Amino acid sequence: MDRTHEAHQPTNPNGAHRGLRRRGLLAAGGAVLAASLLAGACGGGGSDSSAGEGSATSGTLRISNWPLYMADGFNDAFTKATGVKVDYRENFQDNETWFAANKDALAAKQDIGADLVVPTDFMVGRLRQLGWLDKLDKSKVPNIKNIRPDLAQLPSDPGNEYSMPYMSGMTGIAYNKKLVDKPITSIDDLWDPSLKGKVTLLSDLRDGLGMIMLSQGNDPATATEAQVQQAADLVKQQKDAGQIRKFTGNDYQDDLTSGNIAAAQVYSGDVAQLQKANPDLEFVVPEKGSTQFVDEMVIPYTTKDKAGAQAWMNFVYDKDNYAKLIDTTQYIPVLADMTEALNKVNPELASNPLVNPPQATLDKLHSWKTLTDKEEQKFSSIYADVTGG
Repeated sequence: MDRTHEAHQPTNPNGAHRGLRRRGLLAAGGAVLAASLLAGACGGGGSDSSAGEGSATSGTLRISNWPLYMADGFNDAFTKATGVKVDYRENFQDNETWFAANKDALAAKQDIGADLVVPTDFMVGRLRQLGWLDKLDKSKVPNIKNIRPDLAQLPSDPGNEYSMPYMSGMTGIAYNKKLVDKPITSIDDLWDPSLKGKVTLLSDLRDGLGMIMLSQGNDPATATEAQVQQAADLVKQQKDAGQIRKFTGNDYQDDLTSGNIAAAQVYSGDVAQLQKANPDLEFVVPEKGSTQFVDEMVIPYTTKDKAGAQAWMNFVYDKDNYAKLIDTTQYIPVLADMTEALNKVNPELASNPLVNPPQATLDKLHSWKTLTDKEEQKFSSIYADVTGG
């Protein structure tokens, strides 16, 4: 499954962390996390959304977020500004693990030990369809006006009725300028005979096939089984021809940096770091577009502190506050016009197109529609038949 978050080293705040955490379940770590979250969920009492509706907060806001997704002092500043204490936990390691651990409690309207969580957009769509999220009172989050327009109509939650994006990133192609005969600008360029055996693709359905589908004129936002099959057939053709060396998570990093491969499907955050080790690496969003991933703040309908959660969302969406988060995570801001705020914190971020992309790049990014369980199983099976996953 898509999106496994895994902690990275502090010295690499934008590298392996993102790619690894977009993969499937963490083996041992995922099992341990699932057990701990399930124990916490089952231990809570029943609660409905009315518990957090008032203007007052419960006094302590419980947040469950991905590892290393927070700036030092951020929550202390929030507490100083609002009076709301924060119980902040980096215990959201994987979307599917989290869902499996909490679905029974959510279905029974039992407290899951968190008032605000940060799942990925595809999981937000699932939770919204199940009716397990509280609708936002946008009058309590006026800074929502700062959101990037392209993120205001995600398929997972059109109009941001139940969610507010937290961080985003993009998939694309990275290539070693010394190992290619010409710049790579499209998916078709990966099939050049000179690159035979020197190309890797991502093994994840959404990240691997999304840009392939777009190259064929098909938008993942309206994906059908036939379109997924068409993209998978092209990949199989290139695999059988020996063009594709292997399918990867973000373990493409060493091969790409060392020159063992010439081109790869990649995550933008990885390349921002890899370029420091190898300045010959170039990142490009294919000319016909690629996909983006978005982690979103949501309020489970079992929350005990909706007011506190919305206050935290609003604090995050203050541009100066948010710039401090970006300086730590080095992901792509979900807020519009962040250059000035980023310059105050770190001018290098503002000038880095992998962290602060131009609008022309953002306009080429697409999101997958929310898949039904049947579609999820079928589409994943189609691609796994090709990748061997």
